[in-house]
Amino acid sequence: MITRLRLDARLFTPAPRRRPGTRGRPRIVGQRLPSLAERLANPKTAWRRVWVDGWYGGDERLIEFVSGTAIWHHPGKHVPIRYVLVRDVAGLLKPQAFLCTDLEADPLEIVRWFVRRWSTEVTFAEVRRHLGMETQRQWSDKAIARTTPALLGLFSLVSLWTDDPAIRRLARPRCAAWYNKHTITFSDALAAVRRSLWAAAVSNASRRPANMTKSQIDVLKRMTAALCYPA
Repeated sequence: MITRLRLDARLFTPAPRRRPGTRGRPRIVGQRLPSLAERLANPKTAWRRVWVDGWYGGDERLIEFVSGTAIWHHPGKHVPIRYVLVRDVAGLLKPQAFLCTDLEADPLEIVRWFVRRWSTEVTFAEVRRHLGMETQRQWSDKAIARTTPALLGLFSLVSLWTDDPAIRRLARPRCAAWYNKHTITFSDALAAVRRSLWAAAVSNASRRPANMTKSQIDVLKRMTAALCYPA
């Protein structure tokens, strides 16, 4: 398991071996270790500098980290962990710490595993926002169990269709007055797929040339763009 770790977490060394004849309850933890906040402020801390790919869905980021093993002690709980304390070399992000219950895990891999959750969280957020995840209204439990995989499959199909050059040309970042973006999001990809499918349906709806009616192309584009985006 990998998760965040507080900088003021109580970390200890493993409990020493119990000597024969010692009275009382056996010790759970050993000596108290400096907190991660203290290690962060200590100028003697030996940092290791590396590049991490795909930092929260972005490009490479240069970070420094220090790692070690300890017993994370909380009232009623004591868990052996490997901690990783990370700080941004550019100083744009706050220092943060992670823990992993696999003591043999590579510290750099722990950081990479943790930042991978960004793509997963974005996927579920966009599926809820644009495809209606968690709003099923079926009465049957089996129907509800089928809906979520179908929505996730639809999310994947739209993402794959957007890689088609013909649809890719239709995908443009749609911005608001209070929000400016330079790359397309899933809402833009979904609108491009809808526009491609609907445009083909409109063009092929009438088979007889005598029944075809022409409308102003600018009006049709505006109507199509408005319909492609959900309310």
